[in-house]
Amino acid sequence: MKSSKKNKVIRLTFTYLIIAIMFTIVIYPILWIVGSSFNPGNSMSGSTMFPKNPTLDHYKELFDKENSDYLIWYFNSLKISVMTMILTVITVSFTAYAFSRYRFVGRKNGLMTFLILQMIPNFAALIAIYVLAVRTGLLDTHLGLILLYVGGQIPMNTWLMKGYLDTIPRELDESAKMDGAGHLRIFFQIVMPLAKPIIAVVALFAFVAPFGDFILAKILISSSDQYTIAVGLYELVGKKFGAEFTKFAAGSVLIAIPIATLFLFFQKYFVSGLTAGGTKG
Repeated sequence: MKSSKKNKVIRLTFTYLIIAIMFTIVIYPILWIVGSSFNPGNSMSGSTMFPKNPTLDHYKELFDKENSDYLIWYFNSLKISVMTMILTVITVSFTAYAFSRYRFVGRKNGLMTFLILQMIPNFAALIAIYVLAVRTGLLDTHLGLILLYVGGQIPMNTWLMKGYLDTIPRELDESAKMDGAGHLRIFFQIVMPLAKPIIAVVALFAFVAPFGDFILAKILISSSDQYTIAVGLYELVGKKFGAEFTKFAAGSVLIAIPIATLFLFFQKYFVSGLTAGGTKG
């Protein structure tokens, strides 16, 4: 009895220790960036995690339209992320549904191709992407970036959503067909409502990806008024390293706002979607 109790204490201690270590690894850089954004001055060397004289000057400078293009970059990133999210959810939903519910020639080869494409990062084909953008007239346009992001997310998210759709009983489809429902009605009124959790996950992944991308946006976008927020912030510190570090930190903190907001918004759909899927007979 004492031995089992001792083992339980050891397991709990080890578990909490691992959680504390991981929590520190995740929170420490966040606290440093947030603290640096409130530090007076622009130097990285003089920044501290908990500034003695916190200031909002860096945030004010970012929102000053006369001296900063930050709001333009922010709007550009939001526009690209929202459009990428919408188009990704639409294309992935239809593609995953087709692979999950239908049997057709080339199905296995198509799934295998998607699996292989997941292993190849987008930047591995930078030259081909650049040449294609030049020939199609999509260089230095947001449309080119959006199409590139959507195409890059289809393989992984198709596998992700297909795996979830496979868990939805096919008997629901068959019952609906017996009642006279067509394919589109089954898709929109039966399958998709039960797939809300995975739709929310795909939407969140698709929204976050453009915010975190730098390489593709840097290669395809050259005009300052077309910059995404990642490229814009790089240009802020790239020419003179460390000169605008605290302003860079303030801009990085603001990036988290739409991502965190979207996550909190979709969180209720995770719960409601799982509950609805589990209670329907």
